[in-house]
Amino acid sequence: MQVNPFHCYHPGLQKRLPGTLFARNLVERRTLILQLVKRDFHQRYVGSAVGWLWGLIHPIVLLAVYTFIFSYCLHQKLGPDQVTTSYPLFLFAGMLPWLLFSETVQRASGSLVEQANLITKTVFPSEIIPVSIYLSSAVSHLLALTLAIVVSAIWQQHLNPFLFLLPVLLLFLGMLAVGIGWIASALHVYLRDTAQIIQVILTFWWWITPIFLTESQFPVWARFVLTGNPLAYFVRAYRMILLGTQSPPAGDLAAIAAWSIVTFVCGGLVFRYLKKGFADVL
Repeated sequence: MQVNPFHCYHPGLQKRLPGTLFARNLVERRTLILQLVKRDFHQRYVGSAVGWLWGLIHPIVLLAVYTFIFSYCLHQKLGPDQVTTSYPLFLFAGMLPWLLFSETVQRASGSLVEQANLITKTVFPSEIIPVSIYLSSAVSHLLALTLAIVVSAIWQQHLNPFLFLLPVLLLFLGMLAVGIGWIASALHVYLRDTAQIIQVILTFWWWITPIFLTESQFPVWARFVLTGNPLAYFVRAYRMILLGTQSPPAGDLAAIAAWSIVTFVCGGLVFRYLKKGFADVL
């Protein structure tokens, strides 16, 4: 009787590879993730008069407020080196990735405590909760993204042929947000100040991301912050794809992939380690 060496080696390989079971849970529980996404999206808008339209109203109101402040009050102007001369479009394209990222991280940070009844009373893969929050937030993001594409096409009189890169950016943005969300949510189980700390960090992060200002308007001594800010690469890529006619530079795409993958893997490892004590603390 011949024995397939690959068949024999595979189980041992699975046992030795760290995170194999963790990653398999994410894939095998996709139906449960979809159910959580539906429930989360429904709960957010249940009883609301306009329902899912709030996903469009919120960014539009923010856009109107910040456009009035920076464009009309502070007279912010865009230089000829920018992808558009329209400050509202410039601002809206930069806000989109940030709003999805910050909403995911902020909501995920307290999600495990909010879902404590599921984690403590059932054999529940708690790692899928931040994933479902990202996917639920992405629904509203897609609505705003569609609006941005339509408005940009009408205003700019063109569409970027590299729009197909947007799903790739969404995947990497999700990996970055979920990775940080895993760390924040796991720490919040043990230290209930974590969610408040995350809000402070996000507020600071918001202002060091080139959303309102062009990168050239940052002081020279502060521009190193942009190099180490993964959201700066996402904002630049969104603007180039939504408002320009070219693909983001290969270096930017490589930086986006590196930041996202490393954060996702590190977040998963931290979550897996801290997960062992969730049931006792919650």
